[in-house]
Amino acid sequence: MLSNVAGAEPLIPRINLELGTAENSQDVSSTLQVIALLTILTIVPGILIMTTSFIRIVVVIGFLRNALATQNVPPNQVILGLAMFMTFYIMAPYWSQANEQGIQPYLAGEISQEEALEKTFEPIREFMFKQTRESDLALFVNLSESERPQTQEDVSTFVLIPAFMISELKTGFQIGFMIYVPFIVIDMIVATTLMSMGMMMLPPVMISLPFKILLFVMIDGWHLLINSIIVSFR
Repeated sequence: MLSNVAGAEPLIPRINLELGTAENSQDVSSTLQVIALLTILTIVPGILIMTTSFIRIVVVIGFLRNALATQNVPPNQVILGLAMFMTFYIMAPYWSQANEQGIQPYLAGEISQEEALEKTFEPIREFMFKQTRESDLALFVNLSESERPQTQEDVSTFVLIPAFMISELKTGFQIGFMIYVPFIVIDMIVATTLMSMGMMMLPPVMISLPFKILLFVMIDGWHLLINSIIVSFR
């Protein structure tokens, strides 16, 4: 029997792509659903950036790298990887709630597709509302020339997302400023010391860089930074 199996031709799957006339409306609906799913999958990275904690994390770590003046250390791949997994950690409760309220009931046939989309995005909207400033939200509500919302449910998601993004940028810049201050002090001390010693041609960055790295390591900087970022979302 083993010889027959060994001598048999391998089974290679065949994929057919056909264009034809739909026989009923159900075929058209299924085709549109597949197209919509493929479209959503192509913009998943954008959704990950626009509706999660990813923006703030990347901005803060970028400020830290510039404050340390370590050029490309840590490299961009490490920063993006760290930001991605921190985003998974912070967003896990909201994604789990979205899965329980929207995705699983839809797969079980308990709710319609429209209800599933609404219930799936509801926890994400709750997260964005917590992190969005009222002034930023009011800005986009006024620019959209829509009626003043009375409750959070009246706020359109297309208005909420850009308001959330600029709020995240502002918060990230505020945290970045606090990170910059102690390292600027070190740069000023080193530059003043070199000038007083008459060492004008020696770049202060070459001397201050080891001291900034030493300070960051001694205070366990990564622990403090990551803890501060996570706490800022609570």
